[in-house]
Amino acid sequence: MVNDFIKHIREKNILDESSKYLLALSGGLDSVTLGHLLIESGIDFEIAHVNYGLRAEESDGDEDFVRNQAIVWGKQIHIKRVPKSAFQQEPGSIQMIARKIRYDWFEELLLQENLKGVIVAHNFEDQVETILLNLLRGTGIEGVYGMSEKRGYIIRPLLPFHRRQIKSYLESKGINWREDSSNEKIDYKRNFLRNEILPLLEEKFPGGVTVMDQSFKRIKDSGKLLFSFFTDWKKKHLKIEQDYQSLKIQDFINLPGKHSLIYYWLRDFGFKFSDVGDIINSLESINSGKVFLSGKYILNIDREDLILGKIELDWSPVTINKGDIQISFPHGKFDILHVKDEFSLDRNPENAMLDMDKLSFPLLLRKWEEGDRIIPLGMKNEKKISDLLIDLKIPLIQKKKTALLISGDQVVWVLGHRISEKFKCDSNTRNVYYLKKNMS
Repeated sequence: MVNDFIKHIREKNILDESSKYLLALSGGLDSVTLGHLLIESGIDFEIAHVNYGLRAEESDGDEDFVRNQAIVWGKQIHIKRVPKSAFQQEPGSIQMIARKIRYDWFEELLLQENLKGVIVAHNFEDQVETILLNLLRGTGIEGVYGMSEKRGYIIRPLLPFHRRQIKSYLESKGINWREDSSNEKIDYKRNFLRNEILPLLEEKFPGGVTVMDQSFKRIKDSGKLLFSFFTDWKKKHLKIEQDYQSLKIQDFINLPGKHSLIYYWLRDFGFKFSDVGDIINSLESINSGKVFLSGKYILNIDREDLILGKIELDWSPVTINKGDIQISFPHGKFDILHVKDEFSLDRNPENAMLDMDKLSFPLLLRKWEEGDRIIPLGMKNEKKISDLLIDLKIPLIQKKKTALLISGDQVVWVLGHRISEKFKCDSNTRNVYYLKKNMS
């Protein structure tokens, strides 16, 4: 096994013989084997052991065993004793809390001792169990990826090795290890798979676990191909503009696997695979205007597009005094310039040039409300802001962020869209109130 181990870590470039690592040593079969293999391979390490005190004398026995092993190996050891109160202060299962405690501590030790990484003793069966647990939790194709041999500072050089190989190695060397009695309990999901399901699979399908692992590897490789295609597809079809992302419905609605395409786009924004089913159903029902929420984000079906943006945060009206030179609110910042006599009109809808002599200060910047009206530039009659936004085909997400500039009780400017005919600059204008978007 030693030769296979050395070949594996060298071919995969998993461990560096010139560096020192931290070995997570529980005293059990796998971690004790890993310690011996590291020594045989010339890999230097220090030892870390966590005593959670959950198994009373048995936990203390594990600690004593590990301390003695450190002396035999001639390695520096770090021990962390966890008070029972730690499991009462944090939410979650005992296993999840324990995992967080040890990995947080490992990370501290790496920095403190200037070590290259933490070596843990997960083996072949641990990998299969992890994948099955992932699938039972409802993960997709990435669920079969399982644990990586090297991810961040965590290193798992025993993943290709079966538990029977590991046990045979220690027994052949006459090396002792500690048995964790909690491993026999089937009330933990992993233990149930390990002690009940996998042995039954091997009994009914000899070699089935190994074949299953090979299938997982093939699916994982197919997944990498899928994500490569997905990345290219997203670059081609996804439009990103300021705070919004949009996708043409026609670019995916007839594609096979469209549920996965949309899920992999939206999952980073808090949407679940079940949400995608509802979205697709709404598209097929031609339910334009439908919105879907996920925490901080909103997805809007808008005519021919799916539009994604952050949920509108509430903000208070902003008062603008005559002498102000800049204003800001959650969706933008504007510089205020005063131009006299000769001027050239800025026709960019992001900016506004107004006849200052027609304005009544202080001005007010606020959200638009139902019932608000404006006489749009070039028109004679008032128009509801809501109707104007519909005419301009403004998506619902952007509608929610639309702001108005108010003078007295009249709408002067629908920011980013239209100024009022009443406040426009004309041949009689001598003082221009120029609001220019600050892009910094």
